Amino acid sequence: MAAFLDETMRRPGFPIISSIVFGGVALGLAAFAGNISLPERDIVPSTSFRPGAATHQTRAGSPGALQFPNANEVPAGIETVLAAPPTRSSFMATWDSVSGAKGYLVDVSTSNSFSSYVDGYHDLDVGNVHGRAVTGLTAGTNYYYRVRAYEATGPGRYSQVMSVTTVPTVGLIIHATFDSSITGRPNAAAIEAMINRAISIYESLLSDPITIQILFRYSTTAPDGTPLGQGTISQSNWVFYGVPWSSFINALRADAKTSNDNLANASLPGSALSANIKPASANGRAVALNTPPAMFANGTVGNGGPYDGIVTLNSAVPFQFTRPVSVSNYDAQRSTEHEMDEVIGFGSRLNISGNDLRPQDLFSWSSPGVRNLTSSGSRYFSINSGGTIIAYFNQNSSGDFGDWLSPACPQVHPYVQNASICTGQSSDVTATSPEGVNLDVIGYDLVSAPQTTAARAAVADFNGDGKPDYVLRNAGSRQTALWYLNNNIFVGAAYGPTLPAGWGLAGVADFNRDSHPDYGLFNPVTDGTWIWYLSGPTFIGNAYGPNVPSGWELAATGDFNGDASPDYVLYRASTRQTAIWYLNNNVFVSGGYGPTLPTGWSLIGVADFNGDGHTDYALFNSSNGQTAIWHLSGRTFLSGAFGPTVPTGWAPVATADFNGDGNPDYVLYRASTRQTAIWYLNNNVLVGATYGPTLPTGWSLVGQ
Repeated sequence: MAAFLDETMRRPGFPIISSIVFGGVALGLAAFAGNISLPERDIVPSTSFRPGAATHQTRAGSPGALQFPNANEVPAGIETVLAAPPTRSSFMATWDSVSGAKGYLVDVSTSNSFSSYVDGYHDLDVGNVHGRAVTGLTAGTNYYYRVRAYEATGPGRYSQVMSVTTVPTVGLIIHATFDSSITGRPNAAAIEAMINRAISIYESLLSDPITIQILFRYSTTAPDGTPLGQGTISQSNWVFYGVPWSSFINALRADAKTSNDNLANASLPGSALSANIKPASANGRAVALNTPPAMFANGTVGNGGPYDGIVTLNSAVPFQFTRPVSVSNYDAQRSTEHEMDEVIGFGSRLNISGNDLRPQDLFSWSSPGVRNLTSSGSRYFSINSGGTIIAYFNQNSSGDFGDWLSPACPQVHPYVQNASICTGQSSDVTATSPEGVNLDVIGYDLVSAPQTTAARAAVADFNGDGKPDYVLRNAGSRQTALWYLNNNIFVGAAYGPTLPAGWGLAGVADFNRDSHPDYGLFNPVTDGTWIWYLSGPTFIGNAYGPNVPSGWELAATGDFNGDASPDYVLYRASTRQTAIWYLNNNVFVSGGYGPTLPTGWSLIGVADFNGDGHTDYALFNSSNGQTAIWHLSGRTFLSGAFGPTVPTGWAPVATADFNGDGNPDYVLYRASTRQTAIWYLNNNVLVGATYGPTLPTGWSLVGQ
C-alpha cells in the first residue's frame, strides 16, 4: 500500500467576505417539508416489559489458537499500568510501589483535606497492586486520592495527594463493577486500566443520558460457575426485553439525530416483520423505553438484578492488557469492547429462541432492496436499504450470527466485532467504524456524528459534444444511465454499466486518456479502487487501482499535478483530512496530504474555479447551506472564498462548465423531488440559475 508523504499543514480558514444568498432566479427559496411526523421522545415511560437472558461467545480465529487449556490459568506477569483517561463516573488511581509493602490502603475524597470520604474509599485495602479503578463517581467533579502502604507491622505514611477531575459533559455512563476474579489478582491494576480505557471510548462517542451497569470478570468459568467452552476467548451475558414492534420502531424513529439515523430509518419496513423486537436492556433505555437492568452476578435474570450484562475474559487465554500487543497474545481491550457491544445492544435473532427480531436485524440485507434474516446465503449490514455494504455478517454456525464475517488470520480488517479474533491484532470502536455506525442506528446517539460524506454526483462529457452529462444511479438494480444534456436541456439517454455489489461510483475521469470518461469505483469494505474503462456508455475494460488506507475514502478525481492524468482525492472523515494520490492511469505514482477541511464542511467537487490552471476544492456546509471555494496549487492551499448559499432542501452535488463560458458551475439536486438545477458561476460568484431535468422515480444523481 502506498504511504502518504508526511506533510504538516496549518488548516486554512475562510476570509471574511460577503456571501451571496440565492433569490430572484428560477430556483426560488423552496423550503423542505418533511413527511415524517416523529413521536415525542418519552415513548412508553410506564410500560414494563418481560426480561430474558442471552449469552454470546467469541472464539479464536485459527485452529491452532483453539487449543488452550481452559481448566488452567495462563500465568501472567504484572504488566505496566498504562494511563487510562478519566470517564464521567470513574478514574484510574495509580501509585509507585513501596519496597517491602504487603498491600496498599486508598482514600478518595472531594476535599483535599480529606474531611470526608467517597463511600467505600476510606482505607480501602486493594491488596499488593499499583493501581485501582475508582468507580461510581459524579461527572465534572474534582476528586483527591492518597495511598499508604502497609506491612506486617501496620500502615506507613500517606503518599502525596493526587487530584483528578471526572469528565464534565452529560452523556452515556458505563458503571463498571469488578468481580473478585479481577480485584484479587496481582495484575488487577492493568486489567482495570484496560477496561477503563475501553469505557472511555464509549463515553466519548455516545451522549445518551443513561447509565449502563456491567460486571467485569477474568476467569475460566462462566458467571454460573460452569467452565467456559473449549476455544472461547471471551463471553458476555446480557439482558433483553420483548418490546412490541410498533413501540420500538416509534421509539427508534423518535430518537433519530444523525444523518445515519435518517438514512437508516428511511429503510425501515412499512409493516411489522415480527410481533416484537428484542433490544438489550441498555439499548431499550437509549430510546427511552422502560427496560431496566435485571441480571444478577450469576447470570440469572429477575426483578432487582443490578446489571445490564456481564463481560468475562477467559483467563486461560494469553491476553495482553497493554498495547502494542505481541504477536502471540490476544488484545484484551479489543475483546472487552466486543463483549461490551453485545451488552449494549449488538446481536441477531438467529442466536436467541423465537422469531422476534433484534434491532440489528432491521439492517440486514442480501442485496439492494432484499432483506435476509436467515443463516442461508449472504447477509450484510447496510443502512440504505442494502445499497451500500458496511460489513458482512457471519453465517458460520460456529460463530455468532450478529458478528462480522471474519477472514483468516491475520485479518485485513480486524474489526472489534469480527466473529473470531487473531493474536497480535488490535482495533477499537470509532464513530465511523461498522460498530459505531451500528450503535448509532439502533438507537444510541453519537456525541459528534461522523463528518458526513457529501452526496456527490458524477458529471462528464460522455458523447463528445463538449457538454457535461449526468450519470444516473438506480439503488435497487445498481444500474447506471447517462443523460446527455445541452446546457440544462435533456437531449438523450443511454444505459451505462451496472455496478457490482459493494462498489460505489466515486468519480468519472479519462484515466486511460482515450478521450472517453471512465468510472472510478470504490469499495468501502475492502478499501479497493477499480477503474472501469468506457467508450460512451459502453464498458470496454477494467483495471484495479491502488487500495486506500483504512479509514479513508475515494472522494473525487481530477488532475492536480498538471500531467493530464486524473488523480485521486482521498478523504478521512474522522479527521477531515484530505490527500492527493497522483496516478498514471490506474497506477499509484506518489501522494501527499492536502488541506484539512473545517468542521461541518464537506468536499462536493473539484474544478479550476479561478482559471489559474490548478484544480480547486468546492466545499459545502449542510448545516447552513453555505458553499466555498478553496483555491489550490497542487496540494497546497492558497486562498478561500465563500460561494453562494444554497436554499434549504437542496445540495450542490457536482461541478462542471454547463454554459461553455470557461467557468465551472454548480449542479444542485433536491432529493425529495429528484429535481436538478444549474447555478452558473464566475469563480465563486453566482451569475445565473436555471432548472435542469427532473429524474424518474427510482433514480438518483447521488448514492451507490
